[in-house]
Amino acid sequence: MINFTILAITFGVVFLAELPDKTALAGLMLGTRYKASYVFVGVAAAFAVHVALAIALGSVLTLIPHRLLQGIVGLLFLAGAAMLLFKKDEGEEEVKAPSDQSFWKVAGAGFMLILVAEFGDLTQIMTANLAARYDDPVSVGIGAVLALWAVAGLGILGGRTLMKYVPLRLITKVAACLMIALAGFSLYEAIVG
Repeated sequence: MINFTILAITFGVVFLAELPDKTALAGLMLGTRYKASYVFVGVAAAFAVHVALAIALGSVLTLIPHRLLQGIVGLLFLAGAAMLLFKKDEGEEEVKAPSDQSFWKVAGAGFMLILVAEFGDLTQIMTANLAARYDDPVSVGIGAVLALWAVAGLGILGGRTLMKYVPLRLITKVAACLMIALAGFSLYEAIVG
């Protein structure tokens, strides 16, 4: 059974955390050079793999006693918020592009780029935290995958346009505030029980 509230919370947190990330820029760069659908297939597959790994980690975390788990999750959300608020703006990374534009080459380049760049990334950690917090891997997994795919689609198809209207700094602050709120809820549960 899918819990749409958990799915929506996960989508919002992961979407906002991923928007200012380097992978959105990488998707944008690949999307401007190659057929967008080819790039998206590779990027989407890599994100699905990352979410599966994060959900597995989150499921392991649920074996920890509830109050201790909520304390750990709360501290990790605070750390994620701090990472967003205090990280320095990164320059555009150079994306190694495939020499031919066949489906397999372009999708493979997108897959490998995201697979390597996202390993241990903030959104993967947040997905594991949310899976542990809510103990609902299906709802969290679907929410996280849809959020990552939405950001990838935005990055590939219209990242430059979005950034003209919504400052990256504002997106980062909103994501950090959401993580602080989730940290507060988790720490409250850890203390009060």
